[in-house]
Amino acid sequence: MAVNWQYLTTAPSLPTLYLRAATRRVITGRTLPDRGLRSWVTVNDQRLAAYRRVCGFPDNGPMPATYPHVLALPLQLQLLTAKDFPFPLPGLVHLSNRIRLLRPLGGPGNLRIGVQVRNLQPHARGATFDLLTQVDDALGPLWEAESRVLCRGVILDAKPPKKNKATSWPLLELSHWQVPADIGRQYARVSGDYNPIHLTDLSARLFGFPRAIAHGLWNKARILAALQAHLPSANIEIEVTFKRPVRLPGEVGLWASAPGANGAFMLSGAKGLEHLRGVWQPIS
Repeated sequence: MAVNWQYLTTAPSLPTLYLRAATRRVITGRTLPDRGLRSWVTVNDQRLAAYRRVCGFPDNGPMPATYPHVLALPLQLQLLTAKDFPFPLPGLVHLSNRIRLLRPLGGPGNLRIGVQVRNLQPHARGATFDLLTQVDDALGPLWEAESRVLCRGVILDAKPPKKNKATSWPLLELSHWQVPADIGRQYARVSGDYNPIHLTDLSARLFGFPRAIAHGLWNKARILAALQAHLPSANIEIEVTFKRPVRLPGEVGLWASAPGANGAFMLSGAKGLEHLRGVWQPIS
């Protein structure tokens, strides 16, 4: 399906988009829009430095592989709260995330961000779609990511696709860390993602969670910060599947295979509870 690109000259207002999201509660259709959004953004070195601190990255070197998600968030929310997008943002569930790092990310500078939705498919609990984000610099394609998102309550006239069997890797415990009670608020300040389920126990309970939970993309960023010596710096694809949320506060352990071009990792909690699993491999 061809994408009808719309170019924005100013960044969308996040407070306005969150207010728009809060007022949409019903499913209005079963067809994804063919419209995508593109915009040039400037990487702010102070915001980037704050993100590094919250996610555990060193204060120098290439931009973290997860940071383009922060740059793209206003465009993503603009797309997902538009009238032609059929699903309400509250209640969407982030199932998995795959990053492709085509070339090493630089530091502060100008980047072009593009976002679109595609690949609507049936799921046992509703329907899923992919939120695709692409980043270009002056030399061309630099980075892309695909987030698979579940909307419960959508019924499509097809059967869910079969799942591929995951490759098994021997894992050893590499590290563990305490996840503070306020990490959701810390990450919200550096990312702009103020989803209530991450901020306080009270706001999380309004959406069915007994306690606030850590952002899935903070978990992924914190893992990649710990795995920097394990992973190639470019031409790499890193995919995670989110299993169970990390309740705050908490303690987690990182398990990983040996360094190399291919490998796997897992974030675990108390009594062996799996929070997420991931793999890395060269881009095919």
